[in-house]
Amino acid sequence: MTPAWYVTFESRPRSLRERRRSPRETRTFATEDEAKNFARSKVGDGLIVFAGTINPHLPRRHIPSSHLHLWLSEGHEDAAEGSPVPDNE
Repeated sequence: MTPAWYVTFESRPRSLRERRRSPRETRTFATEDEAKNFARSKVGDGLIVFAGTINPHLPRRHIPSSHLHLWLSEGHEDAAEGSPVPDNE
């Protein structure tokens, strides 16, 4: 499957001598659920995380770190209750 989602997270140097040009790493995923699971694990590690869709995947989405908790909970409560997510949210 072609990756449709990405998750970018801060990476910490392995040693004090190691300096990286970019303190972030990105992983790609075929499904939103896979991306959410990975993002949850990185948030659980205390890292700054953001995610989104890879072009030309539609609808295009970018989830900044400030809204990541909302994205991770999308459908989660509703799946537990057995009701669909309303369109007006």
